[in-house]
Amino acid sequence: MNPMTFRDLQDLPPTIDLMTAARALGIGRSKAYQLARDGEFPVRIIRIGDLYRVCTAHLMKVLGMDTGESAS
Repeated sequence: MNPMTFRDLQDLPPTIDLMTAARALGIGRSKAYQLARDGEFPVRIIRIGDLYRVCTAHLMKVLGMDTGESAS
């Protein structure tokens, strides 16, 4: 698993799949799905049936990156 660069993270769409979020966090596949199933993934997950999606803005906040959003 190749680590994601800052530029890679900036280019992500508004929501991403669980494995992309796990890659950004340095978490392996099995551990990511285990954490998601147990409700312990470090980023809020949106579950649609069997599909896991992660909000990119929330991921960036967890990683300490400025998303450029104002707090108005």
